Amino acid sequence: MTAGPDLFAASVDVNRFAPLAERMRPRTPDEFIGQSHLLGPGAPLRQLIERKALVSSLFWGPPGVGKTTLARMLAAGVDAEFVILSAVSDGIPRIREVVAEAERLRNQYHRRTVVFVDEIHRWAKNVQEQALPHVESGLLLLLGATTENVSFEVRPALISRCRVFQLRELTPADIRTALSRALTDEKRGLGARRLTASDEALTVLAEGSGGDVRKALGALELAAQLTADGAEITREIAVQGIGTRLSRHDKDGDQHFDLLSALQKSCRGSNAQGAIFWAARLLQAGDDVALWRRLKVIAVEDVGLAMPEAINIVRSCEESYYSVGMPEGRIFVAHATLTLATAKKSNRAYQAMDAALAAVEAHPNAAPPLHLRNAPTELMKELGYKQGYQPPWNYKDHYAPGQTYLPEPLERSIFYRPSKEGHEAEIHERMSHWWREDKASRGE
Repeated sequence: MTAGPDLFAASVDVNRFAPLAERMRPRTPDEFIGQSHLLGPGAPLRQLIERKALVSSLFWGPPGVGKTTLARMLAAGVDAEFVILSAVSDGIPRIREVVAEAERLRNQYHRRTVVFVDEIHRWAKNVQEQALPHVESGLLLLLGATTENVSFEVRPALISRCRVFQLRELTPADIRTALSRALTDEKRGLGARRLTASDEALTVLAEGSGGDVRKALGALELAAQLTADGAEITREIAVQGIGTRLSRHDKDGDQHFDLLSALQKSCRGSNAQGAIFWAARLLQAGDDVALWRRLKVIAVEDVGLAMPEAINIVRSCEESYYSVGMPEGRIFVAHATLTLATAKKSNRAYQAMDAALAAVEAHPNAAPPLHLRNAPTELMKELGYKQGYQPPWNYKDHYAPGQTYLPEPLERSIFYRPSKEGHEAEIHERMSHWWREDKASRGE
């Protein structure tokens, strides 16, 4: 069995050739930055670490916030065999090998086996199922780290056998603390070089890392390489260290859908500032296809019949975006986004469809009234098909009062209730007039 004790050992000598982020990896809960909800006094994870009580656990959070480090801490104080599995390359045959060896160690030496899987969301579902009974029985203690929502990417049965610890994104203040430690730590950090950093430089590194302490320390290390011993890391050098700032975004990941949700909820809430910001995030991440798809959904789901032309405006802007290209294409994104954000809103159309679908579910075999049916043959005419149908062209406003259009059990159903917003206010007035005429025709 290929074990990886060095991955978890807190007492391993610092490798001076390792990257700064690796050398500065926290070794105790007190060294950890952020995550006070997990590691503060009396917090659940801190208690497990201090008591050396190991349970199968999943660590979920953004990149560079300490998921793997916490897995190391949790495992470091436990006398167990450690196995590192690749979520990408280790399949069912490898799991069977690990299980066989774990059974041997348990039976012969009463020794436990801990399996660590980084980026566990990439673990194939059939591999998860293979490991499940052995995690359930306690033969394998599972530690997994992932940037993705575990409820989407990990089998529910496996989640139920694990404690899930959600890590929060680090703030710029948290990142500055990590940078300051690295600058002054003489054994593991850059302290021996007597470097200083301007406040502006620390701000650039902290804010430019996007909450990823690993990225921030990597940028600091590069900035330090560009600075002479005993000198100051300036803002200009820090900018070179951090490189191009790109928003963290995975088109297939949880954050992708969070951004799209934020865009739609901002438009729905008529908040132009939020809408244009989230549209810009998606555009900058190169996710223009999903952006345009969601804008079209917003046009009919949230703006709806309050502004029926919204969908045509979005489609025209989308066509222009792809024909003109970037950077001018951003103007069409702005036009479409702000049109939707500032438009009158109505969700009554899709609510009407949901209500109608529910009625279909309740009355799956409800037939059209006879007067609405076609009568292409004499037999159908004799059976009453089409009989009594009143063409609306023969009536004022092209509306035949009292004529029914729904099957008998649903005759008085109301699925669509127009709002009084935008264009839909006109629809509301017309339909109210028709309802009054229907009631009069029935003598009500």
